[in-house]
Amino acid sequence: MHPVNARLDEHLPADHKLNKVYRVGAGLTGLLLVVFGILGLVHRIGFFNTGGDTVLALNTNGALSVLSICIGALLIAGMVIGGSFASTLNIVLGLLFIASGFVNLALLDTGMNFLAFHIQNVLFSFVVGVMLMWFGMYGRVGSALPHDNPYWRARHPEQAAREQRATAGRR
Repeated sequence: MHPVNARLDEHLPADHKLNKVYRVGAGLTGLLLVVFGILGLVHRIGFFNTGGDTVLALNTNGALSVLSICIGALLIAGMVIGGSFASTLNIVLGLLFIASGFVNLALLDTGMNFLAFHIQNVLFSFVVGVMLMWFGMYGRVGSALPHDNPYWRARHPEQAAREQRATAGRR
């Protein structure tokens, strides 16, 4: 067994088919968050209001709306940049969404619930977190990555070099 020297942020060619998955995942999720945030601001809900104001069936306030717009804009920037950056951004934000779900679950009925989370927000946070992690990890991790995958090649450089020499010898 050889230690794996590959990092998750290995270079991904800009034209690789995985790039589309990372970009679409970041873009769609970012757009959803920006729309949610804008609708929350349009309703002129108080910044730290913890009342029952809802937008798209989720409880919100001004702070959550602004936070949603910022995170959505970050995801849209990841979509524009693409490649490994978008993938890594999706993974990191996915983990943060899941952590946020757990933290806000603990704060639901306390005075520290300044983002006005209700249980549907917690569930949304979990779903978005898992979805972002799936988009970010797609084609990067797994036991059956194809041998033309750049992440597989980075983790198995000797075998990738042998396969490349064998392919070049057949031409």
